[in-house]
Amino acid sequence: MSDDALKSPSPAELFKGSADLVLLSVLAEAPLYGYAITKQVAAKSGGAIRLTPGVLYPLLHELERDGLLLSSWETVQAPDNDDVERGRKRKWYRLSAKGRKRLAQRIAAHRAQQKMIESFLPDRA
Repeated sequence: MSDDALKSPSPAELFKGSADLVLLSVLAEAPLYGYAITKQVAAKSGGAIRLTPGVLYPLLHELERDGLLLSSWETVQAPDNDDVERGRKRKWYRLSAKGRKRLAQRIAAHRAQQKMIESFLPDRA
């Protein structure tokens, strides 16, 4: 067996299988926009999960397409800008009812899997 086969998976590798669970969980707490989601995920993971735009936005679009997320746009203006038409757009994401249901299902599945795996582990390593 090679040394590579014995290495623990990285946080990024672990995230791949749980990306929807992580994003739905973060958005269950409050509606957020992309950059705020990346900050929240990094903070909750102790910096272990760092979402790049190339990873985050395709996931958000997929969850939205599947009806798990709802979104709305907001125009963000600089404090010295009075022109309502000028400003950058920020897309906010929030869970839909279907998203809340999926989150509950994913949490239950994760806990069941965790419990099953625990049954194979020795009391002391």
